[in-house]
Amino acid sequence: MTDMEPVGESASTALVLAGGGLAGIAWELGVLDGLVAAAPELASVILGADMIVGTSAGATVAVQLTSGLPLAKLADAQLVPPTAELATSDNLYEIFTGLAELARGARDVEAAGRRIGAMALAARTVEPDQRLRAIAARLPTAAWPACDLRLTAVDAESGELRVFTAAAGVSLRDAVAASSAVPGIWPPVEIGGRRYIDGAVRSMTNADLAQGAGRVLILQPLPEETAPWGSLEREIAALGSAEVVVISADEASVAAIGDNPLDAASRPAAVRAGRRLGAGRASALARRWSTRHT
Repeated sequence: MTDMEPVGESASTALVLAGGGLAGIAWELGVLDGLVAAAPELASVILGADMIVGTSAGATVAVQLTSGLPLAKLADAQLVPPTAELATSDNLYEIFTGLAELARGARDVEAAGRRIGAMALAARTVEPDQRLRAIAARLPTAAWPACDLRLTAVDAESGELRVFTAAAGVSLRDAVAASSAVPGIWPPVEIGGRRYIDGAVRSMTNADLAQGAGRVLILQPLPEETAPWGSLEREIAALGSAEVVVISADEASVAAIGDNPLDAASRPAAVRAGRRLGAGRASALARRWSTRHT
């Protein structure tokens, strides 16, 4: 189920921001800041993207990126301890390993989503209001941006994908919280009488939602196999003739993100590694995109 309009030729550039926990938020902001700092001509491509697809951590990054705050300031904020995040001892990699076991043998992604959703609905977690306050503290604005922002979640009962956009009439906070509701860790988010869980249950990237864009930049902080379902290769194939650039975590980034991307202590190292990687990829991306599709 989606609330989005078909993408026309005018939507030339899309950013796809994948899931990855608190470390993933920091890493993605670092990569984007590194790209723009090293190649300022990319600012119009990145900050002026026609469409942004955000999943889980990527949903938070998408809202921060479109808030109007300076990108460098958003990245720098990852260097100091957060004050409103809820502590958890759960390990994201272990959680997704368990979700993959639940999904094993399901006939399709919706069936897998129903299995995972049933677990999420039965799990004992923090109170929903606590989680919503933590999400609100991450967001510099409560207003949906003017660009085509698509935040993914999965219906916990039907297993179906839901894509929240400005047209849905849903609060930005609730949409981000739904996209980030890791099953078994955070509570499902109720919106319009339905309960939703993390969009990464369907795919860590959901890159196929960028169909229609002429060029697509995908940021992927975690290994693809972390997700219980989905295939980035298939999603890229669905983008047809689009020019697709994928920036995945390199060895240094993987080490910086560490063993548990939900650990807030990983944020400073992750943002620094992201900045280094973005700066290193900037000139090649600028040569490829700054003079094309304009």
